[in-house]
Amino acid sequence: MPFEELTFPAGIRLLSRWQANDPQAIDRLREIFDGAIKGQYDEIFKRPTPQNAVHVSGPVDLMTLTIMHRLYGLGSAEFYKGDPDRFVRTSLMTQKLLGMPKLYISWPVYGFTAEALGQTMIYSDQYSPGTDPDKPLANSDNWQELATPDMDAGIPKLLDQTLACYQRLTGLNPVLHLTAAYSLAADIYGQEQIITALTHEPEFVNSFLDHLADTVLQPWMDHFFKQYPDGWVELSDASGSPFFIGPQNCKNVAIRSTQRLIAANPWGKRVYDANYRGDYVTQANKRNASSARRRSSGKNDSAQLGLVELFDLKNSVCPDYVIRLAEDRTPASFYVEQAIKRNIPLFMGIGATQIDRNSIADLEIAKQDLKTISSEYVEAIKRVARSIAKNGYNLRVPPWPGTVYFEDISAESNFDLIEIIVGTSLNQGAL
Repeated sequence: MPFEELTFPAGIRLLSRWQANDPQAIDRLREIFDGAIKGQYDEIFKRPTPQNAVHVSGPVDLMTLTIMHRLYGLGSAEFYKGDPDRFVRTSLMTQKLLGMPKLYISWPVYGFTAEALGQTMIYSDQYSPGTDPDKPLANSDNWQELATPDMDAGIPKLLDQTLACYQRLTGLNPVLHLTAAYSLAADIYGQEQIITALTHEPEFVNSFLDHLADTVLQPWMDHFFKQYPDGWVELSDASGSPFFIGPQNCKNVAIRSTQRLIAANPWGKRVYDANYRGDYVTQANKRNASSARRRSSGKNDSAQLGLVELFDLKNSVCPDYVIRLAEDRTPASFYVEQAIKRNIPLFMGIGATQIDRNSIADLEIAKQDLKTISSEYVEAIKRVARSIAKNGYNLRVPPWPGTVYFEDISAESNFDLIEIIVGTSLNQGAL
């Protein structure tokens, strides 16, 4: 049941008018989402993603939360947990209005994974739920008592229902999104506390992470892959990035725990982590090792990693594509070369601050900059896709042929800038 706003850029301009509180846009958006919630537009979600053009994708749950709050008065707890079908349908509709044909479902992964263990949470009206930093679940005395979540209740059951709906509506193999062991430890033990332990008790931190992997993540993944043997598990580990804990701790603690999980299980090749960020720290370390040591966490970080070595480590836990995130700040040419060398597609990330309307001093300059950047990204992805096709890459399913990836879209994003990026991909992305 198509409608006008499914044709780019009509949908994104409707969202822009809604953001500006245009009464007619609010009424029209409510009409569209009323229909989406009732299942009237389910047929459009099964339309296949083009395989001969650069994809555009990214998480939109924060933006959809704001839409649901303003249109229907839903808070974050009701939006995320009240009705899985409604959550999926509205999230997919938001992507369609933005002009994103590659449908991706996401949720507050850090909060949900911690909540499944019993961590005290903070839910609000329009913000993603998070752990209560004043009430950490784990401490040095009880961490070994953390048990496997009940897969038939709470968050695990909710995500089962969410992914079942996603597969039913899209026909795609579902992706279970969980927190990797280091970031999970930070969320339930405390960010400052785990950083301190990295410095003084690295053996404890690794034992803690192994316990979380064996007790929480592995059983949860076993449960998932029994239902969806062709599915995927995406881990997120932003807190374990070299940007935050230094390259050596990223190698020896965060990535190590995920490597161990992948190697020990038959479904390991269907597990990946693509959000380690901050590759530029290897170059900063190379230029000034002493100052880099002062910025880094952990006493083992004095032996610095090079950019290629860090890339190899990241590739070991995300072997099916190369991704450059905004905070990597390393020239795109490096990632193009590595993707061609490994014969895998390329993802190029657009950071949240690049499209945040509250962070833009001069909109016209920002438009010109993002027009140039998005064109360069699309051309980089196309160059990789064409090169690996010549080399014999024949896995013509996602992540083929590569993606311009919005790292976060919210109701505070500037829709003019998003339109430029999506439009560049749609207009210039044909292979």
